[in-house]
Amino acid sequence: MQQGKTVVIKLGTSSILSDVSLEPKIRIMASIVETVSQLRLRGHRVVLVCSGAIGVGRVRMGIKERPQELSVRQALAALGQLRLMTLWENLFGMLGIHIAQVLLTRADLADSPRYVNARATLETLLSDKFNAVPIVNENDTVSVFEMRFGDNDSLSAITAGIIDADYLFLCTDVDGLYTDNPRVNPDAFKLDVIQNMDEARRLTCVKTMGSSFGTGGMQTKLVAAELATAAGIATVILNGEHPENMAHIVEQDIATQAFRTPHMQLRDPPCTLFLPHQQRMPAHKWRILHAMHPSGALIIDQGAYERLSRKESGGRLLPVGVIGVEGNFDRLQAVRLKIYKPSLPGEPPETVEVGRALTNYTSIECERIKGLQSAQAVEVIGAVDTMYITDQAVLSLRAAAPT
Repeated sequence: MQQGKTVVIKLGTSSILSDVSLEPKIRIMASIVETVSQLRLRGHRVVLVCSGAIGVGRVRMGIKERPQELSVRQALAALGQLRLMTLWENLFGMLGIHIAQVLLTRADLADSPRYVNARATLETLLSDKFNAVPIVNENDTVSVFEMRFGDNDSLSAITAGIIDADYLFLCTDVDGLYTDNPRVNPDAFKLDVIQNMDEARRLTCVKTMGSSFGTGGMQTKLVAAELATAAGIATVILNGEHPENMAHIVEQDIATQAFRTPHMQLRDPPCTLFLPHQQRMPAHKWRILHAMHPSGALIIDQGAYERLSRKESGGRLLPVGVIGVEGNFDRLQAVRLKIYKPSLPGEPPETVEVGRALTNYTSIECERIKGLQSAQAVEVIGAVDTMYITDQAVLSLRAAAPT
C-alpha cells in the first residue's frame, strides 16, 4: 500500500449549485462525500475548499442576479455559509466523518504569526487525534476588496501550499484544460500533461462562459496551478460531475507515472495534469512569494536585481540598491520588488514586478535611507539591527532581467 498523501479538493459554486434549479446538487455533494471517505479509508488526508456561501444565500433570499454591492454580498455570505455547512455536516455525518469550518482572508496570511496559526490549525484537524475533514472558504462576510483572494482557485492553491499537499484537484465543468472552449470550437482538444506553464498559456484560449454564481474560470485555474506546482504539488483539472475519478487518480498516482512518461495520455479518467516542480521551493520562500499580501513596493536598480539573481546573495538587499519606495508598510511586512522596464526617449518609465520580500524597515525608514551606503544609512536613522533593507527577498520564477 502506498504512503498516505495529502489531497486538497477545490469545489466551485457551479460544482455544487445548479444553474437551472438554483438548488444544491445533492447527488454530486453525496458523491464527493463518498470519494472523501474512500480516500480516508486508504490512508489519505483530505481538505475541501468549497465556494458557494454567497450563491446559497442568493437562493435563500430569491435573488437571481449577482449583486454588486459589497454589503449585500457579505450579508448573503453570512446567510449562506451556515446552510452550506449544514448540508456538508448532514452528508458527512451519515458516514461518521467529522468536519470543521475554516474561514480565511488574505489578512490571516499576511503576517507570519497568523500564517503559522492557520497551518497549525489545519494540521491539528488532520491529525489522528481529530481525524476531521477541514472545509475551507474565504471569509466573504468580512473580506475587503484589497485583501481578498478573489477566487477560491487561488485560495485552494495557497491552502495546498500551507499543508504541503501532494495533490490539488480543481473541479470544473469540462474534462480538463482545452486549447479552446470545446462547446463552441469542435477543433478544440484537451491537453493531458503540462510541464511548462508558459507553454500551456501559449497553446490555450482560456475564455469561459462561466456561470451566474461563480467568480472563477479557466484563467484562475491556470494561476492556481502555477502557484501549486511551484510548491511541488501535482495539480489536476477535471470534471466535477464525476468526483469518484479523484480517488482513482490518487490511487494510480498519475503524477509519478507522468514523470516517467511525460507524453502519456490521460483518458481513464480524463483530466489535465500539471506536473509539480521537481525542486520544491522552500516553504518560507513560497509563502513570501505567493501567500502573503504585499503592502507596498521597493523599486531596485539593475545592479541590485542582478545581485539578487545570484544564489550567493542569500536574498539580501542593501539600501544602496533601492531607488524608490511605494505604499505604506511596517517592518516584516511583504512588499513587491520592482525594476524599471527599458523605455524609449520621451516615454514615461514603467516598472515590472520581479519578486517579493519581507522588509526589515518601515516604508518611512526605507524612504529615508534608499540609495545610501551603509555608513550613511546609520547616520540617518541611528543604530540599526541589520544593514539590509531585506534579507528575505525571493525573485519570481518567471521574472527576467530587462534587456
